[in-house]
Amino acid sequence: MEELPYRNRMDTRGTPADLPLDPAACERARQARDARFDGRFFVAVPSTRIYCRPVCPVQPLNAEHVQFYPTAAAARAAGYRPCLRCRPEAAPGTPAWRGTGATVARALRLIAEGALDRASVTDLAARLGVGERYLRKLFLTQVGASPAVVAATRRLHLAKQLLDETALSMTAVAEASGYRSLRRFNDAVRETYGRPPQSLRRTPTAGDEGVRLRLTCRSPLEWDPMRAHFARRALPGVEQVREDHYVRTFRLGSTSGWLSVRPVPGEAAIELGLSPSAVTGALPSLVARVRRMFDLDAEPSAIAGHLGVDPVLAPLVARWPGLRLPSAFDPFEQAVRAILGQQVTVAAAVTVTARLVARLGDNLMGAPDGGPDRLFPTPEAIAEGDLSSLGVPGKRAEALQTFAAAVASGALGLSADRGPDELVGRLVALPGIGSWTAEYIALRAFGEPDAFPASDLGLLKSEAWGEERPTARELAARAERWRPWRAYAALYLWQAHGDGRTKSGERKRRP
Repeated sequence: MEELPYRNRMDTRGTPADLPLDPAACERARQARDARFDGRFFVAVPSTRIYCRPVCPVQPLNAEHVQFYPTAAAARAAGYRPCLRCRPEAAPGTPAWRGTGATVARALRLIAEGALDRASVTDLAARLGVGERYLRKLFLTQVGASPAVVAATRRLHLAKQLLDETALSMTAVAEASGYRSLRRFNDAVRETYGRPPQSLRRTPTAGDEGVRLRLTCRSPLEWDPMRAHFARRALPGVEQVREDHYVRTFRLGSTSGWLSVRPVPGEAAIELGLSPSAVTGALPSLVARVRRMFDLDAEPSAIAGHLGVDPVLAPLVARWPGLRLPSAFDPFEQAVRAILGQQVTVAAAVTVTARLVARLGDNLMGAPDGGPDRLFPTPEAIAEGDLSSLGVPGKRAEALQTFAAAVASGALGLSADRGPDELVGRLVALPGIGSWTAEYIALRAFGEPDAFPASDLGLLKSEAWGEERPTARELAARAERWRPWRAYAALYLWQAHGDGRTKSGERKRRP
């Protein structure tokens, strides 16, 4: 694993510690324009008041003329503006493990989804279950900027990307990037760049299909394992998976439409295409969900370095480097799939869920030609719908409707804002949902990196164990050393299990 540009490393459990930047390591990475450090820190030039990525093509200044910041928000809080050459808004996301424990990481994900575009920091702290002062302290210590500055930086970066890569009007850019008015958008751009938004516009690349955005990540980006995951679970009418293309319908609040994802050849990036109906204030949440869905903010080298010291996982990490954790676009949809899919194969679960979509889902207006055209049923539709003849036991159908009714009424908040353990506790309190199902929902619905369904048969029977396979209790105990990336350990064990079963000719079951 490459050298990290921080003075301290992670402790033996992989828990983030205080991570001040190491100027010497940052300087070496800057001089080499090492792409592995892109997005891990930013370079500020006091004389010009500009901050850049370490891969900026401009001739690097001497070390005494630059300063280093851990995040773009920290540089912005110090009074610097983004470079127009290297475009800091296009850098890979800051690694999620950079926060204090999981609280800052979850807060950053919520801010990326637009949590502070219409709400306050007090509201955000309440969602996370911490005090406002404590949250501000965590951000200042670990991110280098307050939550409000992080949110403002996210809005500005998204707006700049929309100006560069789309033909959207200024009003549409302002709304899509989360500004409350065109005036606030214009003021923010003028204050940062010293010029109006129109002067920043590049040659647009949008076509008739709506908006197309390039989402970057850290290398390697292994498309085939993710494509295979979604292909095996593709819901007819809702999803379509091809060799180099994923398309699905979505409903997000009052917005419905479709999105497409394809890998960018030769780059660690994907291209996100959105229907015209998606170009609204829901865009930040859409982008954040797709990044989570394809795990674009993962730090493959850090995860591999941590899990690779385990003798069982080491050969798996070497065999499948850079595995990412695919998760669902819609947590409710994934939870329904998990409940319907208990104790059956992937194919059977898809068949039953497809019947549910055909019976209770709505048609999508403006569906892409030849693409999916059905929306996944709402919680209300499932809670009140007829689930007879779906092909599932009556108790399971009853459990599904109880779950859907709890979500529809607001009695069950389907979120992992306060961590996977808290979510699992709320789920298992419902009839018909056991610990395995709840852990699987936390892992696949929210991409929680430390969720771990220790009782899963695929994990217990993985070929990685050889002849001496552990019990669920033994596996849970062993997994403690894999924190905070137990979900990735599960991914590697599942990969070995599926690979071995395929070779032996056995029928593959979940995950």
